[in-house]
Amino acid sequence: MPLSDQAVTILRELHELTGTGVFVFPSARSNGRAMSEAAVNAALRRMGYDTRTEITGHGFRAMARTILHEVHGIKPEVIEHQLAHKVPDALGSAYNRTKFLQARKEMMQLWADYLDGLKSGAKVITLKTVA
Repeated sequence: MPLSDQAVTILRELHELTGTGVFVFPSARSNGRAMSEAAVNAALRRMGYDTRTEITGHGFRAMARTILHEVHGIKPEVIEHQLAHKVPDALGSAYNRTKFLQARKEMMQLWADYLDGLKSGAKVITLKTVA
């Protein structure tokens, strides 16, 4: 799975906390399971977000997909492969984990750099609304 330099740095830092487990974000309630979307949404609510009207855990994926395609011009099939969605190829076979590796690596670095820019006060781009 291609990751940005920033993501690798964060994972190395998290390794001290979760390095012996199977998951980077394990469930607090169930051994051997990953943190659920409900747990992510609960954390967002604790931070003050309304997960019914503002953002959800899955909403971050949807937002990234939209911005990567509409703002940065990344091909949808590259994005879908990175998000691990099943994308049929010409032969109708399911998701190929090695497809678009270089493009996916570049996309992930572009996304991390974009987020870093927003964090440091870069110009925020307003997305067009569909009528």
